[in-house]
Amino acid sequence: MGRAGEIVRKIGSYWGTYVGDLMGDTHYRRYVEHRRRTHPGEPVLSERDYWRMRHAAADADPGARCC
Repeated sequence: MGRAGEIVRKIGSYWGTYVGDLMGDTHYRRYVEHRRRTHPGEPVLSERDYWRMRHAAADADPGARCC
């Protein structure tokens, strides 16, 4: 792959991570890591329940949301 190919691959990887963060793809994974690190031994919500909780919280307190 040469140097240019390596740079393109890295940019693609960073871009994919950035877009994934914007779309919420990493939120649940970060939640699980946080719970295991700061509350070991306590239960972790399922991904479905996690998103229910996040959406309910956003609906209860819309904050600076535009719509």
